Amino acid sequence: MTDVLIAGSGPTGLTLACDLALRGAAVRVIDQRTGPHRESRGKGLRPSSVEVFERLGVAGPLTAVGAREVVLRKYFDGAHVSDTPVTDAGLLIGQWQIEEALRERLAGLGVRVEYGCRLAGITQDASGVRVEPAQGPAIEARYLAGCDGGRSTTRTLLGIPFEGSTQEEPAMLVGDVRAEGLSREFWHQWFTSEGTGIMLCPMPGTDSFQLQASPEPDGQGVPLPPSLEGFQRLFDRYARIPGIRLSDPTWLSSWRVNVRVAARMREGRVFLAGDAAHVHPIAGGLGMNTGIDDAAALGRTLAAALSGPDGDGVLDAYQAERLPVAAEVVADTARRYERVLAAVRTPGRGTEAGLE
Repeated sequence: MTDVLIAGSGPTGLTLACDLALRGAAVRVIDQRTGPHRESRGKGLRPSSVEVFERLGVAGPLTAVGAREVVLRKYFDGAHVSDTPVTDAGLLIGQWQIEEALRERLAGLGVRVEYGCRLAGITQDASGVRVEPAQGPAIEARYLAGCDGGRSTTRTLLGIPFEGSTQEEPAMLVGDVRAEGLSREFWHQWFTSEGTGIMLCPMPGTDSFQLQASPEPDGQGVPLPPSLEGFQRLFDRYARIPGIRLSDPTWLSSWRVNVRVAARMREGRVFLAGDAAHVHPIAGGLGMNTGIDDAAALGRTLAAALSGPDGDGVLDAYQAERLPVAAEVVADTARRYERVLAAVRTPGRGTEAGLE
């Protein structure tokens, strides 16, 4: 029987796995995906997350690649208006690079992610948890951590309500593309008085940009799905720079505003962390970082339960600490998001409003 089974190998699950393995716990990590991704996704580490990674021994390769300063180049109705340096927000780096560093650290501790393993059932008793994968033999562990994202199978199987709201229409199109000829010295942000626009952020250690743009409606006003052709039309409309062709899309997605918190983060010997427990607007870059903080807190809690004389008596500490934090982060990011939506209608203002 393993000490802790972790479902999900994103930043939250991998941080927790490294933390527990360093503490001497027997850990397994499973993921329903077939392998790692190379998508920028959550692209910023706040100082608190960098501190966690310093303790885990993974900060070095990330700080060597990531950018501690980024200059927001703001345009309004196609014209350059201002440049705003941001120097104290943490580290700009792609999520796939963070996960890669964590996987390498975890492998050095003797643990590798087991891909292609989807949860199909969870049962538990006073001695442990039994997980039934969709394929393969059952897995027994003393504890299970559900770090499997906003559509968490762990949360669903436990029947834990995910309380809040989700907007039906996408608020943003996102992706990773190349834009040869566009300066990589700036995070380019083109906006209009209507609040629509497009942004291209150069991702350190790559030759790609993360693109974020207002959805493109069809003739009936229905948002079109993300595509390279659509990205190019949006770039031409807002940037108005002839000769720049977007290419090599390695990630195409839509983002909807989700504001939800799990009713509880513990069900017996099963715990939720990261997006499995809370999802919220992206303003301020708090999503991935809140999950990393969850992982650090859950690592402390499970290590104490595994080694301390009080055993299960310490387990309530995790939810008591993190559920109020999750509720506040959800409320805070909703306010930050509204500030950004209002700010970008003013020439010279951009996403920095979400950091204020």
